[in-house]
Amino acid sequence: MSDTTDDQPYAEEARRVYSELLARVGEQSPQPRLAPTRRAVELLGDPQRSYPIIHITGTNGKTSTSRMIESILRAYGLRTGLMTSPHLVKVNERIVIDGEPISDERLVANWDDIQPYLAMVDLDLEASGEPTLTYFEALTVLAFAAFADAPADVVVLEVGMGGEWDSTNVADGQVAVFTPIALDHQNRLGSTVDAIARTKSGIVKPSASVVSATQVPEALAELQRAAELTESSIVVEGESFGVESSTVAVGGQLVSIRGIAGRYDDLLLPYFGRHQAQNAAVAVAAVESFLGSGSQALDADVLAEGLAQSTSPGRLQIVANEPTILVDAAHNPHGAKALASAIDEYFHFGGVIAVLGVLADKDAAGIIRALSKTVSQFVITQSDSDRSIPADDLAAIAVGIVGANRVVVETDVTAALSTARDLADEVEGDEPGGVVVTGSITLVGEVLAISQGESGAK
Repeated sequence: MSDTTDDQPYAEEARRVYSELLARVGEQSPQPRLAPTRRAVELLGDPQRSYPIIHITGTNGKTSTSRMIESILRAYGLRTGLMTSPHLVKVNERIVIDGEPISDERLVANWDDIQPYLAMVDLDLEASGEPTLTYFEALTVLAFAAFADAPADVVVLEVGMGGEWDSTNVADGQVAVFTPIALDHQNRLGSTVDAIARTKSGIVKPSASVVSATQVPEALAELQRAAELTESSIVVEGESFGVESSTVAVGGQLVSIRGIAGRYDDLLLPYFGRHQAQNAAVAVAAVESFLGSGSQALDADVLAEGLAQSTSPGRLQIVANEPTILVDAAHNPHGAKALASAIDEYFHFGGVIAVLGVLADKDAAGIIRALSKTVSQFVITQSDSDRSIPADDLAAIAVGIVGANRVVVETDVTAALSTARDLADEVEGDEPGGVVVTGSITLVGEVLAISQGESGAK
């Protein structure tokens, strides 16, 4: 996606940068701390203070909502920065400037610029017996520096995990956005929805504008408490704004949205699923809050352009036809339920074949149950992540839920995709079979790389 001819001279150096990031503690073992990241950005002159920030957290929908917000702001003529995670194929995807992943050249230049400062912090941490800067802490510092170098007019910043102690939280968001909060990363964030919401509410800064999707009562109570403590305003989907209508359209849906300050009818949203219409409503409210403090309606034509040009790779994305192959990064039961609903509403398949791979810290059984009524057969596989549930173990879970006659095992992802295609081609009836690849972001990334004719190397 970010590999261009101009970038080729820097491709090897960009791989070096990624190797140096990987040499640090992985992002699946985040340190619940802010001080090291704060020290690093202070040494750099606090680049994160050189642009206003819209900060986004939640359990599902963060990346799609972030990308919609960024696209609308860019349609307004603003030079945007966007940080999302994780990446699907290449690390450059995480740092987007003016709608494009950072080039290898700028990735390398910015990384090399911040090395002396990262080294200083690492030395101090080692001297005090603490772990050095992690992968995600270093990446966050890199993103802040790259956005200042661009320079960005506004940055849309997606939390890596949680909120309160996530390294992105050294920045102060003028707008704090919350997508739906559900159970995920319980070993890190807490075992209940209210505990997770409490951690995520840590991104709310004094006098901020808080925009929230519809939440379960215990999560909403935590967000309202955080808004009250920080003297921030809060608007909630279903009360202050929301989706008025959504109808299936070619390539997505037509939505009408009631914003905080205006109503916007018949917007083309190039995403499938009712949940994406809700994400769009949250994005609209966030932009209204940022541009006019929620008191001025957006320009209808600019908004329409911004949403129509928005993309979110790996989110119900069609990557092949005959048979249709979709990839979707749903990796928890909440996301899998939204995926199943979207397939049922937006696609007419005679049978759905799921290529499924799940990581070990996820609720595999919950994901399978959420998909079981929509999916006719499961092709169980595993991505190259060392955290993947072994295919045979995942298959045993699936057999216990849907029965052995609906489960096939292919440990190799390419073979699993081929088997799923064959099964889809064998579907009988008036409607063709379809394939959906889901269960983990790493699996979706591998299949995207295959579909792009790449090796799959990160």
